[in-house]
Amino acid sequence: MLILSRADVERLLDPDALRGAVARAMADLSAGRASMPPRIAANVPDGLLAAMPAYLPSAGALTTKLVSLFPRNTDRPTHQAVIVVFDPANGTPVALMDGEAITAARTAAGSALATELLARSDAAVLAVIGTGVQARAHLRAVPRVRSFREVRVAGHDAAKARALVDDARSWLGGMTLRAAASYAEAIAGADVVSAATHSPEPVVRREWLSPGAHITSVGYNTAGREIDGATIRDALLVVESRAAALAPPPAGSNDIAMAIAEGAMTREHVHAELGELVAGTRPGRTDARQITLYKSVGVAVQDAAAAALVLDAARRKRVGREVKL
Repeated sequence: MLILSRADVERLLDPDALRGAVARAMADLSAGRASMPPRIAANVPDGLLAAMPAYLPSAGALTTKLVSLFPRNTDRPTHQAVIVVFDPANGTPVALMDGEAITAARTAAGSALATELLARSDAAVLAVIGTGVQARAHLRAVPRVRSFREVRVAGHDAAKARALVDDARSWLGGMTLRAAASYAEAIAGADVVSAATHSPEPVVRREWLSPGAHITSVGYNTAGREIDGATIRDALLVVESRAAALAPPPAGSNDIAMAIAEGAMTREHVHAELGELVAGTRPGRTDARQITLYKSVGVAVQDAAAAALVLDAARRKRVGREVKL
């Protein structure tokens, strides 16, 4: 079995290749060409351990991710994960790799893909809401698909927002970067809003959004939501998988479930799956003033696509350590 560390995974993942792989995986999922059962989880007092298996024939990938979510962690990541890759021909485990880097990168790649497909072509201002691992990953991925002139970061900790902005200057040179004093200030006038928080209270509210804004939301908190019901009500809503997004926790979206419970939307309000936009079987934005929302819950075919890329690159470049179990 090939063992790949987090440093190995980060070195081997190409963000543009990953976005393309995620696009193909989403199209396969929507077309019924992939096998992906709902996420399951064992709950513990302060968190959960989830299992996410998938078979993605087009990538020759049979994988499962084991991911823990402990929102109260402060001395280590809230999400920790490993991915095991199996040979789809005989079921033999062939690789074990860090899943934290893959989770961050493939989630941000999904948001970047959604932004590429749904944001206005003239989008110039990006607001990133959050200061953690996912916020950092989105700051790397989303600007690859639009020519932003200004990037704003906001979080509940102003010092962390300033620190993230300072770090991002090293890879976002040429853009105006600043830490906003509040979520409302960051979002006001923004063309793209990328929300990546664990907040139980909405960090994106309808009254803060400008006409034509595109929102990506990857936050997950069983105690609440990061997008308010009015935003979901008024938005053209796109998800990775209707079955996954509309399922109860731990598979589904609490943001959507709460909006349904409030009467802000029905299950039929979901406009499209991301893979349907990729394949062109459903339309995307048709009105420049329409608010669009991509609500992600994270799906296992994205992990499978990313793991297949990493494993292929590792074999070609002879990266990693072989061990016998």
